Amino acid sequence: MTRVGRGLAAVALAAAALGWAGQASAATISFAEAMGVMSRDCGKDVSKLCKGVPLANNGVGNCLVEHQAKVTPVCMATLAVVRTSLAERLEAQKDALKVCRGDAARRCQGVVQTDGHILECLLKAANTVSKKCNAAITNAGWR
Repeated sequence: MTRVGRGLAAVALAAAALGWAGQASAATISFAEAMGVMSRDCGKDVSKLCKGVPLANNGVGNCLVEHQAKVTPVCMATLAVVRTSLAERLEAQKDALKVCRGDAARRCQGVVQTDGHILECLLKAANTVSKKCNAAITNAGWR
């Protein structure tokens, strides 16, 4: 199998592994889940190539990219999938209450108008809010 073929296979494997690792309903991954998946798929690479590199400011991720010629294809594929999913989660968190604004206006009129109270209301009213709002809340990791 060529290096490109192995890389594509690794991407498919990493995506499948993320789906299997507990992503029952969210399309994004939590930071805790990301750490578990990265530890499983990249632990040996990190120990060998990035020992002592801080986690803060994506230090380990950047280290793996800097040494990508020596990093296993599975690890690089997992890193790409995890980075994408975490970016999507952060974007979903930023946008969720905007997406749910109409649902909140209809379902949460008597609620104190702060983000936390509105979110609590929307979570309680999940059966009556729009699919788009429910998906936004789930992808933000708030369910």
